[in-house]
Amino acid sequence: MKRLSAGLLLNLIVLAAVAQSSHENNTLLWKISGNGIEKPSYLFGTIHMLCEEDAVLSPAMLKAIRDCDEVYLEVDMDNLFEMFGIMNKMKMKGDTTLRDLLNDADYKKVKDHFEAKGSLLPFSMLETYKPILAASTLEQGALPCENTAMMEQVIMKEAKENNKTIRGLETMSYQAGVLDSIPYKLQAEQLLSYINSANSGGDEDKQMKEMFDAYKKQDLNKLEELMVETEAGMAGFTDMLLYNRNQNWVKKLKTLLTEKSLLIAVGAGHLPGEKGVIKLLRKEGYLVTPVANKMTKVTEI
Repeated sequence: MKRLSAGLLLNLIVLAAVAQSSHENNTLLWKISGNGIEKPSYLFGTIHMLCEEDAVLSPAMLKAIRDCDEVYLEVDMDNLFEMFGIMNKMKMKGDTTLRDLLNDADYKKVKDHFEAKGSLLPFSMLETYKPILAASTLEQGALPCENTAMMEQVIMKEAKENNKTIRGLETMSYQAGVLDSIPYKLQAEQLLSYINSANSGGDEDKQMKEMFDAYKKQDLNKLEELMVETEAGMAGFTDMLLYNRNQNWVKKLKTLLTEKSLLIAVGAGHLPGEKGVIKLLRKEGYLVTPVANKMTKVTEI
């Protein structure tokens, strides 16, 4: 099952065509300079859910937040008006539910799987969600920990402590529209495929664990390899989900970067690759260079 782009209404999956020329450049943090801007900005790749103990910001990332004028996420998660409306944006249009998209046997299989796995939300609510988003709640189970955290929340906390304004590159309404453009039935079939694989001892959970591990190691080459392996039925929507959004962001950043120093934190899958944000910024004349992003954890004795 193909993993969809990070940030799509708090979707927790990293989607990417990612490529780096050297393991020495394995990093999630990149400096943006040149092209007439007076003060550098920084680009950081997030993952929307990981083990709480791994949700740590490096000294370089902390400095980038302190030094910037504003913090940009994919969406403005500090906007209460938008956040209050998120539940409705996660739902399918027209009162559609999962029961409308699957036959009785497949619907029962999905329902039984959700109820057996357990969830913070009842299945009666989840079955009204866009199936891709419902699937993301299952994939959290691949994390080898009980307590999880969102990198965006960690970044927001640090930004607020440093009195930084938080903004979004796009709105949740736009993201909802992107997901609504993918046929719900196709989304439901992908959800069913994931569950069938999990129930038959498939390697979906293994691939997710490898993906989280690659993120922790900031190994973009490995992420690319994993995404190629899991390429499936969503291939026709990659432009809509990923590349078109990258282009929209870079077009917006061309104006923003001339005005202020920014910390831009978006899903890691959006950064590299021929159509990734890094390459697109370079094509616009910016110098985008890797920044050492080594984490330091304090071990309690």
